[in-house]
Amino acid sequence: MTEDPFVAHRSLLFTVAYEMLGSAADAEDVLQETWLRWADVDRSQVHDPRAYLVRAVTRQALNRIRTLSRRREDYVGEWLPEPLLTHPDVADDVELAESVSIAMLTVLETLQPVERAVFVLREVFDMPYDEVAEAVGKTPVAVRQIARRARNHVAARQPRVSVSRSEHQAVVVRFVAALHTGRIQDLLEIMAPDVVLIADGGGFTAAAPAPLHGAELVATMLAGTDRAEVETTAVWLNGAPAIRMESDSGRAAVSLVIEKGRITRIYATSNPQKLTRLDKPTDLTR
Repeated sequence: MTEDPFVAHRSLLFTVAYEMLGSAADAEDVLQETWLRWADVDRSQVHDPRAYLVRAVTRQALNRIRTLSRRREDYVGEWLPEPLLTHPDVADDVELAESVSIAMLTVLETLQPVERAVFVLREVFDMPYDEVAEAVGKTPVAVRQIARRARNHVAARQPRVSVSRSEHQAVVVRFVAALHTGRIQDLLEIMAPDVVLIADGGGFTAAAPAPLHGAELVATMLAGTDRAEVETTAVWLNGAPAIRMESDSGRAAVSLVIEKGRITRIYATSNPQKLTRLDKPTDLTR
């Protein structure tokens, strides 16, 4: 029996929706809505099921973004994408790993919805302009202009330096050790002077209400964190080495941006509603 195209391409469809929304829960809702519509489609009229389903997911994600934008206006503190536990082999596809990183997803949040859809479909999934145009309801000429504008926007804001997997892992290990000692000097040695820490507690946990700038301030804050009974584990989140922290009071996911062996950005998510995907790896694919 031939596998249903929706099932065969589910990981791809989830990845598209997740990159569009930055939320696994909302991506799953989009997939459910797409499945219900797919079930009623006359398959004999669908010549390319993969392309058809990607278009359908994109349209549903664009509809969902309108709801999310209203919800995020009332969000308490800083908003970060929902972190996902991933398999290490996601990093083998460098472009995919970069596109699903917390840093990139945070940048994508600054795009307009259609710009984000065009960027994701064209730059990440390499869809032809005419297919992207059909997915977002624009002309191919308009999509080319949107794509150029989105590329420039992202290029001006995304981390400029990528590091090897081994270097990233080494810095994560050093950072975990520094967190364990709680010594400010140990933390300062591994962070860039202009490091930025962004924390998302969603109003459920204590978190800095705005980004913290500068190594002295960030190190002092981290050194003052209660480390008693905290289990810190190196894991793979969103295609990169990262950290999972757990204690009786809750858990947190920490992703890092690294340049020249030092941490330039720290993304810390402790909102429990966003930490449901830290125990079982999520399949992401292009």
